[in-house]
Amino acid sequence: MLDFLLTSDAIIALLTLTFLEIILGIDNIVFISIAANKLPENQRAKATNIGLVLAMVQRIILLLFVSFLVGLSEPFYTIDTSWLSIGISWQAIILFAGGLFLIYKSTSEIREKVEVPDHDEDTIKNKKIKSLSQAITQILIIDFIFSIDSILTAVGMTNGLHPNHNYTLMLMVIAVVISIAIMIGFANPIRKFIDKHPSMQILGLAFLILIGFMLITEAAHLSDTEFFGKTVGAIPKGYLYFAIAFSLFVEFLNYRTQKNNKKKNEKLK
Repeated sequence: MLDFLLTSDAIIALLTLTFLEIILGIDNIVFISIAANKLPENQRAKATNIGLVLAMVQRIILLLFVSFLVGLSEPFYTIDTSWLSIGISWQAIILFAGGLFLIYKSTSEIREKVEVPDHDEDTIKNKKIKSLSQAITQILIIDFIFSIDSILTAVGMTNGLHPNHNYTLMLMVIAVVISIAIMIGFANPIRKFIDKHPSMQILGLAFLILIGFMLITEAAHLSDTEFFGKTVGAIPKGYLYFAIAFSLFVEFLNYRTQKNNKKKNEKLK
């Protein structure tokens, strides 16, 4: 397993996945902070940390469950017509449904952030929280909602990297643990950075659309789908990594340009 974790593919997947987990976790941090801030000041940090640790355990359990379903690759039903051939398995169903969910969720989130950015925050603010246990319960519910796209992203980024599912599962667990640890240690700096650069979160959601499309094509490929005699091929993960790296590079150039323009304007004043 160590040999796999030290390969270039595994390291790139780990770094990319950890980055996406953190970006996707920003809303989670904001909503957890809102829930924790309803408690007395001496209990807020405790509620946040306990909530995030339990959230990490919850995500790992969900990862185990989803990975188990993805591992069920044997077809239980076959469609074979003159124009369509497909072997339906639980693996294909999970990947296909997950891909559709990511595309829908990402598109909805982008629209909501552009048109009604405070909708979810207002909803959580209106919920009453009177005790530490209520706050932790609320945090777990919030995290469960945000875990679904996070877990599907992890599956999409790592599926097919190694024939042994236990290896890719370990990679996903490591990414989740690192991202949660970073959230616990650097929640406020990360939140402030995203507040200053909201385009980073929109970019992260756009990446999910790519991952969702890749999950759909991978479901078709793994189920040996044929349309009019044409098979569906797998999309190499390298294409996805390149798209994400290139987009981040462009965003970095935009950030540097804005920073330099700001300095020039201050000098002119």
